Amino acid sequence: MPDDRFTFEGHAGHALAARLDMPRGAHLATALFAHCFTCGKDIAAARRIAQRLAGMGIAVLRFDFTGLGHSEGEFANTSFSSNVDDLVAAAAALEARGMAPSLLVGHSLGGAAVLRAARRIGSAKAVATIGAPCDPEHVTHNFGANLDEIREAGEATVDLGGRPFTISRGFLEDLEGASLVEDIRELRRALLVMHAPRDAVVGIENATRIFVNAKHPKSFVTLDDADHLVTRQRDADYAAEVIAAWAGRYLALERSAPPDGAPEGVVRVTEADPKGFLQDIQSGPHHHALADEPERLGGTDKGMSPYGFVAAGLGACTSMTIRIYARRKGWPLAHVEVEVTHDKLHGEDADEAGAGEAKKVDVFRRTIRLEGDLDDAQRARLLEIADRCPVHRTLEQSSRVETALA
Repeated sequence: MPDDRFTFEGHAGHALAARLDMPRGAHLATALFAHCFTCGKDIAAARRIAQRLAGMGIAVLRFDFTGLGHSEGEFANTSFSSNVDDLVAAAAALEARGMAPSLLVGHSLGGAAVLRAARRIGSAKAVATIGAPCDPEHVTHNFGANLDEIREAGEATVDLGGRPFTISRGFLEDLEGASLVEDIRELRRALLVMHAPRDAVVGIENATRIFVNAKHPKSFVTLDDADHLVTRQRDADYAAEVIAAWAGRYLALERSAPPDGAPEGVVRVTEADPKGFLQDIQSGPHHHALADEPERLGGTDKGMSPYGFVAAGLGACTSMTIRIYARRKGWPLAHVEVEVTHDKLHGEDADEAGAGEAKKVDVFRRTIRLEGDLDDAQRARLLEIADRCPVHRTLEQSSRVETALA
């Protein structure tokens, strides 16, 4: 996916590092993503979810909060409230680009932050949280034995995920006073709560409290056995697909493609998983699908194989051609079903592919089921018409593929 890296001014005037993942096809909506506590915009979950959403037409801005990642400022001088202010600043930066966010997505403490920030972001119509605590104070359990030192000395260095962070008394007090119940009750946006029942960092009871306090429209989706950081790619892909499908109901999606989007008549295929074979397919400005390979061939089996798409094209075209003819004739055809299988067989008359090796030819076997009060002559005629399907004719004739570098 193409991305745009830039900086914008955070709550205290520091330059915050941002990455905007843009769809290659139609730009349907814009989302703002808030990462987990002490993480960054490039953590695996944030990167994978942003890229998958972009593959489905939703641009995603992810950024490093003040003092984290590539952003300026001192983490020791930040707080939960300052994270919320950074989110509001990020939304303003998007609006200045003509891309005001309609969807807010937050992971862990970032989920708590978007719940609070939502009412200050006028363009936001929907909010999705992933493993979010109901009260930001929940993260103080990470400070363990340092809590007393923070309160008494004013600050302490805490080891979080193998990295040292200075936590101030002000940070602690801000967390302890940041109840989200009122924010959730007055959210006035569609809410999606996603949580794993076995989350060992933020318990499932947090999701229950968020959901119970929220008003409709609200939805809850379990992430099954995902871990808190959503480190497995399949869990991140699932979260992104659910968010995109759910958000479509609540966002006024712009269905016109941008200048660099996929125009009508163009099929654009973009690699979604460089380590596997998953592909995002954008057909014109409106249609999206996934292509993949079976697990036995190294894929993740999340979409049809390339030959599956070819067989689907033949089957769909066959059914449509039969329907058009029967409709024109006024015949009582009630239903059409076409089954297509594909195989490669050695062709006796084909040119040799190499020394002593006969070239294989593609064989598509098509079984057509016709339902309705049709006589034998009508059924025979419809079977003949199936061979006039344009895709059928394309497959039987020689084709030419012309390739150029973009």
